[in-house]
Order: sequence, then C-alpha cells, then structure tokens
Amino acid sequence: MEKVNKKYLAEVLAERNGLTKKDATAILDTLVDEIVACVKEDKAVDISGLGKFYNKHHAARTGINPRTKEKVEIEAKNTPAFKPAKAFKEAL
Repeated sequence: MEKVNKKYLAEVLAERNGLTKKDATAILDTLVDEIVACVKEDKAVDISGLGKFYNKHHAARTGINPRTKEKVEIEAKNTPAFKPAKAFKEAL
C-alpha cells in the first residue's frame, strides 16, 4: 500500500484549484485543526461523500490482568473515531 501525506494532498489541491502550495497547505491545516477542535468539543463532523469524524466515549469498566488474573479498574476515556460514508465504502 502506498502512503499519501499532507504534502501530496496540498500539491493536488493547489494544482486543481490554481492555488499556491503555501495556500493549499494553509487550507489543509485549517481543515484538520477545525475537525480536531470540533471533535474535541464533542461535535460530529460529517463530510458528505467522505464520512463522519466523532468522539467515541468508552465508559469506565473492570478488566482482568491476563498475567495475574487480578481485577483492574479501567478509566473512562474518549477516542477519535471515523465512520466512512456509503459512497466512500462503495468506491473501494
């Protein structure tokens, strides 16, 4: 699998929209920053055709240490999650 990075995406964005690479990079940075900020505030970001970024809450629970079989309390936590859109799934 080939990897694509932010630099590549900025070049494509600049080329397709007549922007400078600096402007395209700034747009990508703004987009990523805003998605992170919204998810951090527990808002879902739904981008049509791509998918939904959201904050997934995991409740506190009791787990078991597999080595000692001792019960361990696992703290509640939030993790970022992504659910691909139907169009995105079908494209693959």
